[in-house]
Amino acid sequence: MKHFERILAEDPVVIIDGGKRTPRADILHENRSPGLFSGFTTNQLGAMALKAVITPLANLLDKFGHVIAGTVGDSHRESWYGARHVGLLAGLPEDVPALTVQRLCGSGAEAIVQGTMKLLLGDLNGPFVAVVGMQSMQYPHVAHGLRGRHVKYGPLTSLPPGAALQDMMLLSLFDPVAGMAMANTAELLGRQNGITREECDRFALQSNERAKAARDTGYFDEETVPVSVPVNGGVSPMDVCRDTHIRDDASYDGLAGLRPTFEPGGMITAGNASGVVDGAAAMVLCQQFTATEHNLQPLARIVAWGYGACDPKIMGWGPVPATKQALGRAGLTGDQIDWVELNEAFAPQALACIKGFTEMGIDPEKVNPYGGAIALGHPLGATGAILTLTAAYGLRRTGKRYALITMCIGGGQGISLIIENPLAA
Repeated sequence: MKHFERILAEDPVVIIDGGKRTPRADILHENRSPGLFSGFTTNQLGAMALKAVITPLANLLDKFGHVIAGTVGDSHRESWYGARHVGLLAGLPEDVPALTVQRLCGSGAEAIVQGTMKLLLGDLNGPFVAVVGMQSMQYPHVAHGLRGRHVKYGPLTSLPPGAALQDMMLLSLFDPVAGMAMANTAELLGRQNGITREECDRFALQSNERAKAARDTGYFDEETVPVSVPVNGGVSPMDVCRDTHIRDDASYDGLAGLRPTFEPGGMITAGNASGVVDGAAAMVLCQQFTATEHNLQPLARIVAWGYGACDPKIMGWGPVPATKQALGRAGLTGDQIDWVELNEAFAPQALACIKGFTEMGIDPEKVNPYGGAIALGHPLGATGAILTLTAAYGLRRTGKRYALITMCIGGGQGISLIIENPLAA
């Protein structure tokens, strides 16, 4: 990393102004009918975001050296093709190579790191890198016990004896090594840090209130590209312009009245856990001298990144060691961080991390000023890229300098990214 730190200081890598994300849409409408983005695959969502970003750069498409996309798991039949399909569907030339990365919930942030490293190493066919974080949470139900017992390419019309169907999303949220589901790891982390159910519900209410205020003020508009969704048989498309998970009627009494979802007497409910949503985000990276050469305005500068790992049974603690490493690599102290985007996987997990951040000198009031995943949702591989854009636009809007983007990762990891507002440097 010392090599990268030196080059980052000498030849900064920047995010070009114009990064975009889709709205985050619930996977189910009112927990009953298919969600607004249920007809789109992960690759299609990623391509929508990327197309919105590269369209204004049409005269530079032959200068893209790579497209890198972060996502989690195989949500659709074309998921294996990942970043390659995203680049082609978005309109990048056929000769632009592609890489799909998977660091679970940190995949969107990891894509940014991978793009930065390729630029620093000169491992590119061109000076620009397209970076995408993307996720459809419309995971399939998978069949077990069918190998060799059905027509290879034909439809499966019935399950023979001994076969079974399981929900791939729910299966994947259980860590066999830890012997626990992700929510139960957050319950354990919360207990270890003395977090209470009341704190969780008040934090969830704050997340909703901040997200609603940011939405109503129009703060998300700059980073969001509308998505056209076919309705009425495709005759009259509807433009989805806003995140759908924010609850306008959220109240403390309503949250406190919800029953624990994962453990008897537990802290986590449907109201203080992250929403399950579909979404994507995209941005273009290059080195500062390239942006200057092409008269492009940098939105943010990549300062440093860090990784952490911890006991899988308290996987939500990962952002704390990752942030310590990122701060050390950046040569910054916690009190220099002006903005924090912490993925709110679960309220007790987020609150435990905030305690850890406070010990580093990071002001808790600077965490998630526009709300977090409890209000807005967590589209796995897309989240790191989305939060980076929110932080970058937020820094520019407020004139602040440094932002921290961080999230926990299933299996007991964390990733942190520090960016800088070039106008405040």
